[in-house]
Amino acid sequence: MMKVDLLIRNANIITLDAKSTRANVVASYRGRIVGIWSKAEFNKAEDSLAPEKDFKQLDLNGATLIPGFIDTHNHLFMYALNKAQVDCSSPQNKSISDILYNLEAFHQKQNDSSWILGFGYDDTMLTENRHPTKEDLDKVSTDRPIIVRHISNHIAVVNSKVLELAKIDASVKDPEGGHFGRDASNNLNGVLYEHAAMSFVNDYIPAPLKEEVIDLIRVAAQDYVAQGITTNTDAAVGHSEYDIHMDVIRDTKHPMRMRLMFMYNVLLEDGFFEKYNANQLNQKILEDSNGMAKLDSVKLFQDGSIQGLTGALRQPYYNDPNLFGELIFPQQTLNDYVLNFHSRGFRIATHGNGDRAIGSILEAYQHALDTSPRTDHRHRIEHVQTATPEDLKLMKDYNIAASFFINHVYYWGDRHKNIFLGPERAERINPLKEADDLGLLYTLHSDCPVTPISPLFSIWAAVNRVTSGGHVLGEGQKINVETALKSMTIYGAQLNFDEQDLGSIEIGKFADFAILDKDPTAVDPMTIKDINILFTIINGEIVFENKELALSKMK
Repeated sequence: MMKVDLLIRNANIITLDAKSTRANVVASYRGRIVGIWSKAEFNKAEDSLAPEKDFKQLDLNGATLIPGFIDTHNHLFMYALNKAQVDCSSPQNKSISDILYNLEAFHQKQNDSSWILGFGYDDTMLTENRHPTKEDLDKVSTDRPIIVRHISNHIAVVNSKVLELAKIDASVKDPEGGHFGRDASNNLNGVLYEHAAMSFVNDYIPAPLKEEVIDLIRVAAQDYVAQGITTNTDAAVGHSEYDIHMDVIRDTKHPMRMRLMFMYNVLLEDGFFEKYNANQLNQKILEDSNGMAKLDSVKLFQDGSIQGLTGALRQPYYNDPNLFGELIFPQQTLNDYVLNFHSRGFRIATHGNGDRAIGSILEAYQHALDTSPRTDHRHRIEHVQTATPEDLKLMKDYNIAASFFINHVYYWGDRHKNIFLGPERAERINPLKEADDLGLLYTLHSDCPVTPISPLFSIWAAVNRVTSGGHVLGEGQKINVETALKSMTIYGAQLNFDEQDLGSIEIGKFADFAILDKDPTAVDPMTIKDINILFTIINGEIVFENKELALSKMK
């Protein structure tokens, strides 16, 4: 007899296993899959099941069941904090005046001396077609500190009060890997480019209360599971973020499996985790999280954002023949960091949007792998937006994986074509088909809160490559629907070293599922982003239910 505590029947099951098997019934016991059957097979096997006393059964009435989605790069912690800040994003903010109106409303509602924090402005979508400045923010207040972060999170603008608190004036020198915005008279205009410049003010921003952050993460995590996400990577974790993640997980405030990218500085000398190697840190995370979190990687940055004009390109920006963007680290410094972490057994994930940054990252990875060979390292490059065919070939040669920020195609594709990169380079952003043809290990990600969290939207973007203006950008880089589904399930499991437990519906793996109201492989590809999540299941437990839709679908 087969012990069962969850039985899902009358389903259209897309297993995404190696044979692309389809099925109709799946059973699990204590969070692991114990049986998968077609309808005919189940009719013969049903009598051999031994339901437990807490047995649950779902009749899906033909709804589609797939492995739970795996998002390999986003920022749950940052997304949660944004819920308590002023939304300055577009298209709802069409102008700087709109942003100031919303900041002023927040100021009047909470009229004290605390900081005003905003997020998400995009200078290229504002009617003024520029960044806000300190003079703009000073119209809201010169007494309260104000900081508003760019949609890319690689730029921010502050008011005069912040510059005063941080003791920054026109005499300040630009830091390595970043710079301060200035006006025609060389005075600071309040715009801070890259984390190196933003670090001058970050220490002055008061940390929110721990209890408040825990509550925000609990709410944010429900947004994630409502999109069918069962395993999630937070792509920028420091010491304080780690402690809060562990508190949230231990208190069962959110059910997702978490994978943590640690910021490189906490693993360097004087960093909180400086004495750990990869195995030691992973073991600590497993123990602290009761097995619901693991080490993902060490996170490095080697450039910024193309739409922020800080991505490092080999050829100049289309709109400025004198602008190439910036590398964060000198090559030798990056080489040294990568070799350090590689030698300690860590997997390394490095942010690279521009092709010059990608080339620099590859040079550092090559140096480490040639110096200290490791066969199954799964080092990765994040975003990989403008990788050339030569870059991709080198990645394949050294078994370096890619996590593509595919949503760029929709949200910035038209501006990449017309402003930042020009038509030829823009056609190749996020070159999925080339990566797929090479057999490169790759995944898709949302980089939330840079773009909204939605695996089905990312799959839609990969399959259709349609921009916000309705144009196809890179017809030859489209991938098919099943491959796109794999890039957010089984490929994600492989990238996370989790392929034995997650990513496909196979006996012995965890019972992590997303249940959809339509089959992505059977609908018009342009409607994939409109498919609804009915249920999300983790460890055999329902963690999200769209009650109204599920009830109507399963009648």
